[in-house]
Amino acid sequence: MEGEPAALPAIRAAAARHGFAMSCDHEVGLLLAELAASKVGGRLLELGTGVGAGTAWLLEGMRPGSSLMTVEIDPTLQAVAESVLGAERTTYVCADGAAWLERYDGPSFDLIFADTWPGKFTGLDRALALVAVDGSYVVDDLCPQPTWPADHARAVGDLVSILRRHPEFRIVERLDLGSGVLVASRIGST
Repeated sequence: MEGEPAALPAIRAAAARHGFAMSCDHEVGLLLAELAASKVGGRLLELGTGVGAGTAWLLEGMRPGSSLMTVEIDPTLQAVAESVLGAERTTYVCADGAAWLERYDGPSFDLIFADTWPGKFTGLDRALALVAVDGSYVVDDLCPQPTWPADHARAVGDLVSILRRHPEFRIVERLDLGSGVLVASRIGST
């Protein structure tokens, strides 16, 4: 896949109008689309819809029979995503991601893209528990940025360390894509 989802220009324009600068970039989007395509009939979860750039990439790659649930705390941002992308094959949940993770009691997911603090820096154990065997867990924003708070590098290091040691996951860490990506695959109990 060399192009990009048709909805991205509208999403970028909306992001600019709303002053939202945390959208998924092109390289990470390509990876998300490819991973989504590998989950035939899969259940996908995105934590942190934003204005829908990552959502658009996931939808671009999704195969028939797949579905996406995307969680965002900011109703204004999520409304942008839903208005541009529609609701076909997508369930939009407006909630605090950490609280949502704690109360979710449905089936596991074949792909989780944690693009916000909940599911990445908070609620990590719960997010990992929701990854199906042979499923994938993806995070970005792992390379140092000038806007990072003082203790953020330590949080990233802790996240990577936890995933390296996790007995049920194998990881490819800090891929040099966009802001830095890690992909973990659940292999089950060892």
